[in-house]
Amino acid sequence: MLNKTCLSGVGFLIPTLSSTIAFAINFPKIKYNPPHIRKLYKIMKILKFEPIYMERVWGGNMLSDFFHRNINSKSDKIGESWEIVDRPNEQSVSSEGAYKGQSIRNIILKDSKSILGPNWNPRKRFPILVKWLDCKERLSLQVHPPAHIAKDLNGEPKTENWYVAKSTENAGLFIGLKKNISKTMFQQSIKQGTTELLCHRVKSQRGDSVLVESGRIHAIDKGNLILEIQQNSNTTFRVYDWDRTGLDNNKRELHIEESLKCIDFNDFEPKPLITNSSDGKTLLADCEHFRIFKFNSSEGENIKLKPEQVDCMIIHLISGKIKIGQNILLEGEQVISPFASECIISAVESSTFLVTDQFTNQ
Repeated sequence: MLNKTCLSGVGFLIPTLSSTIAFAINFPKIKYNPPHIRKLYKIMKILKFEPIYMERVWGGNMLSDFFHRNINSKSDKIGESWEIVDRPNEQSVSSEGAYKGQSIRNIILKDSKSILGPNWNPRKRFPILVKWLDCKERLSLQVHPPAHIAKDLNGEPKTENWYVAKSTENAGLFIGLKKNISKTMFQQSIKQGTTELLCHRVKSQRGDSVLVESGRIHAIDKGNLILEIQQNSNTTFRVYDWDRTGLDNNKRELHIEESLKCIDFNDFEPKPLITNSSDGKTLLADCEHFRIFKFNSSEGENIKLKPEQVDCMIIHLISGKIKIGQNILLEGEQVISPFASECIISAVESSTFLVTDQFTNQ
């Protein structure tokens, strides 16, 4: 079974006020009262990074069209924008402020306490990876390894959350299996090329959110623009790739044996969380790796997410325009709000944004 410590689909609201609204969450407070300790922290409002664009066989041009980004590429198959990443071969680079031009790894090595808190080992990588996915075509049917088996398969566990920012009329998501599908039936379908028929497909629409835990078979069907918030992992095992060729005109590698060891064959017909643009605040996901809230804010509204010396957060602007301190965020942008800084969101116009937190206890 999937890890039952993960919750998805629990929502609650806050009223819309013109004054500042406190973020109604009980944070574990870590006090640093001695002046000589507080001087260690370099107070910064946000950390913002340059996106890293990835060409994918299923990609398109929605990232440039929808977010009005000037992507320096001749390709019309830009499938991913890695917004925040701290991997050995991929490094986010700060786009502004005191750390402009420096990699996220170097920034954390220099200032881990003010960014991630006093207990963070600076040698540990930033625990969350954030991507935009432009799914012009469907992605492979795949699975990520659960923690108990990932190491044996030379991989890393990966739980992720999808938030649908835009979808076409016939867009959909494959999540889990249809009822009463057994491992034997699934193995036979792989040989027969009928695996798609055994997987649970749901229609997707703007505002849908899905928590995809390690072990859940899944695929994003064509016609979706999705914000993916995930563990810092890059291990994916493909079960089926629709008999297509990759960017090099060769068929992409499948990982049948590994996939069968990872798939949860008791994961039947999960449902996405359907959200709207009127609720003030909704809990999208809460698991051992992260927690995600969605906020809809009115023009002129101020929301205090946290005081100084409390947690590290990631702010994801889905639509509209917001301000943090003197920094303006535009649609599609992500920023880190460091542990040492307070975070107050000011809505320059009616906006929707997500907040990811509780990822530093790992």
